[in-house]
Amino acid sequence: MRRFPVYAPKLIVKHARIFLTGVIWVKDLGCLEFKKGRFLMPKKSLPKVKQAVSELNELLAAQHNEANAI
Repeated sequence: MRRFPVYAPKLIVKHARIFLTGVIWVKDLGCLEFKKGRFLMPKKSLPKVKQAVSELNELLAAQHNEANAI
């Protein structure tokens, strides 16, 4: 499990793209799980956690599309 002391979306996405499966901990958000390079939406969580997961998945999709365009 990797710990991020601050919410840094680009670093978190980079970590998820490299390892594809795992768990990270982000201060103020808690544990976030990712599989196959995508973050899983927690069933019960605060709105800011759901918003962060959506943002991270959008960044992952954008990077994936950018890589395929080249």
